[in-house]
Amino acid sequence: MTLLAPSGSTPGGAGTPEPDSVTRSTLDGGLRVVTERVPGVCSASVGVWIAAGSRHETVGEAGAAHYLEHLLFKGTARRSAIQIAEEIDAVGGELNAFTAKDHTCFFAHVLDSDLPLAVDLLSDVVTAATMAPAAVELERAVVLEEIAMRADDPEDLLGEVFDTALFGEHPLGRPVIGTQASIEAMTRDRLHAFWRRHYTPPRMVVAAAGNVEHERMVELVSDAFPAGVDPAADTPADFGGPPTTRPGLTLLGEDTEQAHLMLGVPGLGRDDPHRVALDVLNTALGGGLSSRLFQEVREQRGLAYSVYSGTTNYADAGQLAVYAGCQPDRLGEVVEVTRRVLSEVAGGALTAAEVTRAKGAMRGGLVLGLEDTGSRMNRIGRLEIDHGRQRSLRESLDRIDAVDLDEVATVAAEVLTRPLTAAVVGPYRTVDDLPNALTLL
Repeated sequence: MTLLAPSGSTPGGAGTPEPDSVTRSTLDGGLRVVTERVPGVCSASVGVWIAAGSRHETVGEAGAAHYLEHLLFKGTARRSAIQIAEEIDAVGGELNAFTAKDHTCFFAHVLDSDLPLAVDLLSDVVTAATMAPAAVELERAVVLEEIAMRADDPEDLLGEVFDTALFGEHPLGRPVIGTQASIEAMTRDRLHAFWRRHYTPPRMVVAAAGNVEHERMVELVSDAFPAGVDPAADTPADFGGPPTTRPGLTLLGEDTEQAHLMLGVPGLGRDDPHRVALDVLNTALGGGLSSRLFQEVREQRGLAYSVYSGTTNYADAGQLAVYAGCQPDRLGEVVEVTRRVLSEVAGGALTAAEVTRAKGAMRGGLVLGLEDTGSRMNRIGRLEIDHGRQRSLRESLDRIDAVDLDEVATVAAEVLTRPLTAAVVGPYRTVDDLPNALTLL
């Protein structure tokens, strides 16, 4: 076992440095344990992170990672599904999971005295699920209901349509949840093979934050999780290769009251040296009430209630996209204003005051977002699974502070001049029914 000593950080970037309480160990077999002690709390959040998400799926496995997120809770060699639920309910805890394109996380939030139970439950679910055929069929119906529910939310649906428009047939372009066809065709053998191939110690991280002692956490994890690595199962992860992005326009005609628009460009990968500058740019562009898009689209013209921009970063790709929901007859004007703002910002229109304000918003959001143990667990777990290392809060704040107007302008000129991709969900029959501002992309 190797141990990484704590480093230093400061809260909020102000005042005197205080000790950073993040500690990292690697167990025999490659499983990593990362903890953050949070003074003054009597709870703990624990997450088991697996470097396997929807981008690791083949076409025939589409939706498998998310399907497993459901299925693994349906019984293990030691516990039935109802026993799992009863044990966590008996201590007032929370047990859940989520799936993303790059990873999956199973997590629990409990009183500190119930930490051994949380670790044992998570280990049992993640490593010893039985995947009974009856449970596979039961969860198939549940996932299909989730797909139907998503189809009733135009904003969520739009994000999937945009990803497909931008990344095409690459795994990053497929919905995390899968499709009705892929879920209906899913077999237990396929799910079991995906689980065995990807849920291995070298690709797993156990992260915990709260009233936790690192050495005690290492003991609990060492006792609960299998130590061995099956060489046949521990094959290199397949990311599907880097995606090729494509410009263009995609329409999904739906009987909605609003037109829902997503307009964006390829962004930067999460390890790109200018990624933080892109985040500053995004915040100034559409990340708050004072952002250019919010002021131009909503405050000055009243064209939309909801308008914002966001960035997404993967290992080898990314995107920056603008969302707006508006009345169908105002979509053309929304597109024109949005494209004009993007063009102006690409040309260096952002001011030093806007960049300073955006950096302040990011710094405040980062610190305020770490005021509960779940958020802290998510931060250290995501850093470990995505980057293989920890970054102190002080380091993250310094990275934001180091961004200046020139770097933001350089990133804007590079990223915002890339060919645009657009997706629309709304009451239109064909692309020809859309305003010229879109069809001329």
